[in-house]
Amino acid sequence: MSLRVTGARGAGRIWEPFGMAAYRIVIVDDHPLFRDALRQALSDSFDDLEIAEAGSLDGLSQVLEGNADVDLVLLDLSMPGIKGFSGLMYLRAQYPEIPVVVVSANEDPAAIRRCLEFGASGFVPKSLPVETIRAAIGDVLKGEVWTPPDLDLDQAGDGETAELVTRLATLTPQQVRVLMMLSEGLLNKQIAFKLSVSEATVKAHVSAILQKLNVDSRTQAVIAVNRIEGAEWQQKAAT
Repeated sequence: MSLRVTGARGAGRIWEPFGMAAYRIVIVDDHPLFRDALRQALSDSFDDLEIAEAGSLDGLSQVLEGNADVDLVLLDLSMPGIKGFSGLMYLRAQYPEIPVVVVSANEDPAAIRRCLEFGASGFVPKSLPVETIRAAIGDVLKGEVWTPPDLDLDQAGDGETAELVTRLATLTPQQVRVLMMLSEGLLNKQIAFKLSVSEATVKAHVSAILQKLNVDSRTQAVIAVNRIEGAEWQQKAAT
C-alpha cells in the first residue's frame, strides 16, 4: 500500500491510502519555506515520490503513527522541543527500521560524526547546492551513507564521549523523551503530565536512565548530555 499527503500547507501532514509510489519521504523542519523548497527540489528529481511534512517532533510522531511505511526521514535537529541530538536519538529508538538523514545548518565535523554514531544514514548541510542535496538523498535511498565529500570523519574521538554515546543509544524511546524533558528542567510531575503517565512511571524511567548512563543524579545525566552536544552545537542550534 502506498500513501499520499493531505493537510494544510505548513501544518503537520498525514498519510492516507493512495496509489503506488516508488518512494515515501517525510521532511521534518520548523521552517515552512525550507520544507517547501526541499519538497520542490525532490519533486523535480524523482518521478514517483510522495512527501509528508512535519514542523516538530510531535508532528513527525503523528505522521509515523498513521503509517510508518516510509523510506526516509529528512530531519532538522534544531526545532522547538528538540535539544541537540535528542530528536535523532528518539527517532532511531522508536523507528530503527526507518533511515534518517540529518539536514542541518550546523556543519561542525564533530556534530556530523555524532549524528552518524547515533544512527543517521547521512548528514546534508543546508548550505549545499540543490543538485548536491538531490544527489545525496538519492544515494541514501539506494542504501548508501552520505556525508559531505570533503569532510574528514577519521579524526580521533574522545573515548569517554564515545562510551557515553554508546550508553545513550541504549535508551528506550520513552526514556529518551524523559531525558529530553529533564534537560529542559522539568519536574517529575510536569513530565508525567506531558507524557500522560504516573509520577511513579517517570521515576522508574529516571532510575533506568541513571543506570544506563552510569551517573548518580538527574543533574549528572543532563550534564552528560550537554557534554555530548558541545558548546558549538548549542550555539548553532539556537540560531
